[in-house]
Amino acid sequence: MKKKRVVVGLSGGVDSSVCAKLLIDQGYEVIGLFMKNWDDKDDPHCPAAVDAIDARNVAARLGIPFYTVNFAQEYWDDVFEYFLEEHRKFRTPNPDILCNKYVKFKAFLAHAHALEADFIATGHYAAKGWNESLKKWELQVPHDAEKDQTYFLYAITQEALAQTIFPLQDLPKSEVRQIAQVAGFKNANKKDSTGICFIGERDYMEFLKKYIHQSPGDIVTEKGEIVGKHIGLSFYTLGQRKNLNIGGVKGYDEAPWFLLEKDLENNQLVVCQEADNPKLFKSELLVSKLNWITATPSRDFEALCKVRYRQEFQRCSVKLRNLGSQELRNESQSSQVLKLSSCQVEFQEPQRAITPGQSIVFYDLEGKVCLGGGEI
Repeated sequence: MKKKRVVVGLSGGVDSSVCAKLLIDQGYEVIGLFMKNWDDKDDPHCPAAVDAIDARNVAARLGIPFYTVNFAQEYWDDVFEYFLEEHRKFRTPNPDILCNKYVKFKAFLAHAHALEADFIATGHYAAKGWNESLKKWELQVPHDAEKDQTYFLYAITQEALAQTIFPLQDLPKSEVRQIAQVAGFKNANKKDSTGICFIGERDYMEFLKKYIHQSPGDIVTEKGEIVGKHIGLSFYTLGQRKNLNIGGVKGYDEAPWFLLEKDLENNQLVVCQEADNPKLFKSELLVSKLNWITATPSRDFEALCKVRYRQEFQRCSVKLRNLGSQELRNESQSSQVLKLSSCQVEFQEPQRAITPGQSIVFYDLEGKVCLGGGEI
């Protein structure tokens, strides 16, 4: 019987490396593929060159074919341009979610098809399971809930999920590193990558200055008192504490300042010194650009949610908006399905520093299944 072929996205990190080994142990024919998503020419901050070497070394250790594919153009067109445009609209986007949607589970998947693969596999801490009643796949929270990355995967399509394997879904991170050490991988103790890939270790604001026009203005208190200067509203996010460069203001103590509001009309940042200022908290929000992974809801419902990665689950009510019908046809039948373009979310407890441009992700009430999500 012919082995099923899996293309593993080898990133150079320990997680994807262990994925490849586990799949070989499970009897799959494995191919390693390194995705180059950023043009790192003359960019000393981009670790892609080192990561590519680490990925190649793992493939050599495992004795599997290895390829490098350049998806920099796709990344620029579908992720980075959107990232910049959102900042120009004074919003705070999440490029990792777009990277998963357009690169890892679209461009990478298409390339795997060209290699005649049956599946792709990634080092995400996520799981999938079959929903028998719906006859569809579910995106599920993995065994190691502390490393759960389903927040970044809510935009995955049912088609892509069906063709994806998450080998780490039942493993804690500690065991993953142990497997890597036993296998003799040089990257067994490699530090996990954090932050946005194209920014790397550099300062976020300094990076943005290369692409976003600076429009300086005043930083003011709620009373309208000027306490500082900003370089442009695009460079800041709600709730921000660092890099406001406010200090030694007469009449105020040395407590930290927090970004309370962006006053677009007057090109001002409004700040406060109370971390629990009521204006930092919201009880509801609107969501657009929704993606439902397994089933599109047909009525209002209760759910758990996260408005940022690593947040504890929050209870909320989801109220559907702009419902209309859309005709879908397949080979055997014509059916009506509901098209949901947006929804309103009401939280059981007010949430701090809800940020336009970020994502809210919904889960079932048991916190086991990722239902989907959208942009705030």
